[in-house]
Amino acid sequence: MESLLFEDLELSREMKKAIADMGFEEATPIQSLVLPHILNGRDVIGQAQTGTGKTAAFGIPVLEMLNLSSRDVQAVILCPTRELAIQVAEEIKKLSKYKKASVLPVYGGQPIERQIKALKRGVQIVIGTPGRVMDHIHRRTLKMDQVKMIILDEADEMLDMGFRDDIEFILKRIPDQRQMLLFSATMSPVILGLTRKYQNNPEMLKVAHQELTVPEIRQIYFEVKEKMKLDLLTRLIDMHNLKLSLVFCNTKRRVDRLVNHLQTRGYFADGLHGDMSQNQRDRVMSKFRKGQIEILVATDVAARGIDVDDVEAVFNYDVPNNEEYYVHRIGRTGRAGKTGQAFTFVSGKEIYQLRDIQRYTRVRIEQQKIPSLSEVEEVKRDLFLERLKKEINTSNLDREVYLIERLMEEDYNSLDIAAALLKLYTGREDSRQNSDSEYGDTGAQPGMVRFFVNVGRKQKVKAKDIIKAIREVSGLSSTSIGRIDVLEKFSFIELPAKNAKEISSTLQKKGIKGLRVNLEPAHKKM
Repeated sequence: MESLLFEDLELSREMKKAIADMGFEEATPIQSLVLPHILNGRDVIGQAQTGTGKTAAFGIPVLEMLNLSSRDVQAVILCPTRELAIQVAEEIKKLSKYKKASVLPVYGGQPIERQIKALKRGVQIVIGTPGRVMDHIHRRTLKMDQVKMIILDEADEMLDMGFRDDIEFILKRIPDQRQMLLFSATMSPVILGLTRKYQNNPEMLKVAHQELTVPEIRQIYFEVKEKMKLDLLTRLIDMHNLKLSLVFCNTKRRVDRLVNHLQTRGYFADGLHGDMSQNQRDRVMSKFRKGQIEILVATDVAARGIDVDDVEAVFNYDVPNNEEYYVHRIGRTGRAGKTGQAFTFVSGKEIYQLRDIQRYTRVRIEQQKIPSLSEVEEVKRDLFLERLKKEINTSNLDREVYLIERLMEEDYNSLDIAAALLKLYTGREDSRQNSDSEYGDTGAQPGMVRFFVNVGRKQKVKAKDIIKAIREVSGLSSTSIGRIDVLEKFSFIELPAKNAKEISSTLQKKGIKGLRVNLEPAHKKM
């Protein structure tokens, strides 16, 4: 069907203004399908993937039906994870910019007393995980007698996580005269059983398979041996100069192992999986949104609720275990009208899984050969030249031109000056080549070697502790030590090239602040 324009829907002036402020004009396929029916008061079953705009598909009608003069809970939205609950709450708050609805996410891991205080003050929309919503009902801090709308978001995930009894407990405590919406990526017999039991003649609407993936995402796969995956990943990140990327692994152990490998190579990477505490996951996501982490490695379940518009590429380090996970994963890039890239690493018999994915999505995934190191260098040079051209065409270079003219007055020609500057900028000066040739290019300043150290702020290590440890084993002054970057779980230090081997070896034996440490040369990230 053709997409609807939000302007053509019967929405309040405040809602249309909020939608316009968010930059939306045309509804997505799932929004076009379900909005007219939901706004007419019908129960709806919507089959759609993550990243297709379904939050607005139910968020807009929820806000439109609210009685803003009442402080009673009028809508409840159930989500499988706290990350998704927070994401939905943030989206609805944006949509309620001019309506000023009272929205509260409730979930485990946050002190329940804070949620109880908010509920006592009066909340109109509650968004939460089934367990915490049920807990509030038991405590009688959440009253359901005025609820006009109940929404089950990611219903398949909630059922897979064992929330069926909790969901039914909640549904039984909502008035009979209410509207129920259910959104799910799949329609299992269990879900259909729930709809028959609790929905009133629902309208079943489904986005066609060919609309599940975003055409702005370029999809590529590589046939690669398992032991080559790490090298291929780093080559592609360097080659495309990626600032923000998501890497998916099938297990928590794989996430941890890959994060350690990337950090050792000098990349700003961190992981996200179910064994981490909620506080740890929140910190990692906050850093990723701020760009302090460039590579986020995650499992499929932990990645639920990730909504970052600037993800430039998604990597399937492992081929996903089912076809729909593939759609969920690649939907994390190419958002907000931007283009994105999805790279899948296929090893051995995984090629058969990839063929199933292509049949399911009805999209041809392009095969490419693994780029050689020389090809990576060539692409990086081309990217640099493009940035150089952009600088020439768009920047004010008066000050720089003056400096060049001064050199030309001393009989240096402009071509030699440009070549020398280019050599300096790309880090290929002879002093660098000679100073750390034993370690390769570690990205340190001339005459220094950059090392990865496996301790950071989490171990209560500060820059002054590292400087003290280096001085104790080497006698170097603090001015002779290069840059020190202390991060959450690891650090980077620069040591003089002529002493690097001896200092790093001794430091590993002596430790830092009483902690055993491991030092490895940090491979340079271009």
